[in-house]
Amino acid sequence: MPIYDGCLDEDIRVVDVRHEQAAVYAADAYARITRRPGVAAVTAGPGVMNAVTAIANAHRAQSPVVVLGGQGPLEHAGRGSLQEMDHLSVVRPITKWAVQVQDPERLPEILNLAFRRSLYGVPGPVYVEIPLDVIFAQVNLEAVRFPAPVPDRPPCPASPSDVERAAAVLRQARRPVALVGSQVQWSHDPQAVARFARAGQVPVFTSGMARGVVGPEDPCFFQLSRKQALAEADVVLVAGTPLDFRLDYGKAINRDARLIQIDLDGAELGRNRDVEVGLPGDTGAVLDQLVGAGLEPDDPRARQQWLDHLGEAEHQEADRIRAGVTSEAVPVDPLRLCAEIDAALPPGTTVIGDGGDFIGTAAKVVRPRRYPAGWLDPGPLGTLGVGLGFALAACVLRPEAPVVVLLGDGAAGLDLLEYEAAVRQELPFVAVVGNDAAWTQIRRLQVQLFGPERAVATALSHARYDLVVAALGGHGEWVERPEQVRPALERALASGKPALVNVRMGTSDFRAGAIAV
Repeated sequence: MPIYDGCLDEDIRVVDVRHEQAAVYAADAYARITRRPGVAAVTAGPGVMNAVTAIANAHRAQSPVVVLGGQGPLEHAGRGSLQEMDHLSVVRPITKWAVQVQDPERLPEILNLAFRRSLYGVPGPVYVEIPLDVIFAQVNLEAVRFPAPVPDRPPCPASPSDVERAAAVLRQARRPVALVGSQVQWSHDPQAVARFARAGQVPVFTSGMARGVVGPEDPCFFQLSRKQALAEADVVLVAGTPLDFRLDYGKAINRDARLIQIDLDGAELGRNRDVEVGLPGDTGAVLDQLVGAGLEPDDPRARQQWLDHLGEAEHQEADRIRAGVTSEAVPVDPLRLCAEIDAALPPGTTVIGDGGDFIGTAAKVVRPRRYPAGWLDPGPLGTLGVGLGFALAACVLRPEAPVVVLLGDGAAGLDLLEYEAAVRQELPFVAVVGNDAAWTQIRRLQVQLFGPERAVATALSHARYDLVVAALGGHGEWVERPEQVRPALERALASGKPALVNVRMGTSDFRAGAIAV
């Protein structure tokens, strides 16, 4: 209550939600869109526990979030006050800093440190606990130190000698590939990616928050041939993304390829696979350093042949999925559904991915409509349920532009009641549910291993999520045929309400074998 009251005095908007995890998801999306820390306030005990999953997601996604948590009064510590528990021990492993404020006069100082620690270095969440008697305490403002506002992140360049070594490796390459991930979001000028690609004629694949940083019209932009490119490359530059399960811990890259790695965390360099050159620093700054060091290939003809080869691989993959994209099947083919969504998205749309198999398909078909933060997904923790919290933040920050959530029907079950909060606060977004009545990413493998008669706990129903949204005051539509998808989505976008288009979706072998752990 004192926090809300103070927000009124300082003209700070409070967006309230129905579940604490949605509050932290919204703060996470706020941070990604603004490149400044987002803030969520939650009550003690179950409030903090409900927020833990979202804090962990921000931790793995490297999002600067400050979570303000409650606690029983200090004077009753250890006596069993309402909702009292040891939150700090729970959140320390998933935060950059976890602290309890014991002196109300130090609140500005500690909050200033919280913002600094969340934003600087590798971004991440910070937890600040404020006991009940501290937050209700009266203080003499003249005795309180109010630190200067936290400045923006400074550029983080790499060592010039290491940059020269990496540039030499890239010049010598005949078949280079660059894989750029989410850390580019924290660079002062993410357009350095496009400058790097053009200067070295290097094919670029993007993932996570980097999606959209290189436009599809750029001759160095590639999307569908990543697996083949990594398997055939002789030099691979991995920038701002770890060699984790998404790259088979480095084994997805040709074992004979020379590896260059850029990361904000120097300790990340060489994890899971040795690198020839490790460059601690932010992606944009280091890529601009590489451009400055000279990237013109030693063998321009071989480089062009490599680009042409990957271009042909892109066309072949596009041909492979064309049957699904143009399918007239009922229920709707997942590829056709994603193609219809892509065709309906207006310019400037913020696209949010929340789900498993459906989002894996959408990532190949649905194009980002803006950069930065035009495509938001949970990140490497793979958390379901982020979508509606992300959407609330995007609506607040981008009221002039559409917000569309791509929602798996499994993910739809986690936070659907946030539509009530969206309707009440007039925050219109549109969700499209790919409703195949299953936890498909898991069920597909389960059936393959054990057979359909032993596929337990992975079947759902074609639930009418659209009726739930309509009952909460939003706009809901049920779609069963492919030609109905785009008109329904256009009506939802034009409704001016929080909306949900629930599409009965069929099965597809497009992502067979795609699960990674």
